[in-house]
Amino acid sequence: MAITLMNPEGLPKVDVYRQVAVATGSRMVFIAGQVSWDADGATVGEGDLAAQVERCYLNVAAALAEAGGSFADVAKLNVHVVDWTPDKMPLLLEGIDRAAAKLGVTPAAPATLLGVAALDVPEHLVEVEAVAVLD
Repeated sequence: MAITLMNPEGLPKVDVYRQVAVATGSRMVFIAGQVSWDADGATVGEGDLAAQVERCYLNVAAALAEAGGSFADVAKLNVHVVDWTPDKMPLLLEGIDRAAAKLGVTPAAPATLLGVAALDVPEHLVEVEAVAVLD
């Protein structure tokens, strides 16, 4: 496996991701920000943050699979949430958990959560981008 995830001593332990990813593979894969579109470009889960997070993660997984990888190969995630406030964390985690259950994985790569004013269309509440390293 090209990615080793770890929580170094001296840094806080975060339940939903690891602080560091060490990549040893030879191919880098950059996944564009994924929104909650289905294959036809229709928004999934309009108004439902958890449903949109789930779809974004499933879309990232589909992009990774096309490149020959999976969430085990993800070195870094960036999650952009419209009008972020801490009270939205349970919905964000619910969406991640639902995607993880469908994929049979626990996405735990280092992640950055960013609050943003808006995304590409008003219906989109979240966008997830990824960087992966493959052997």
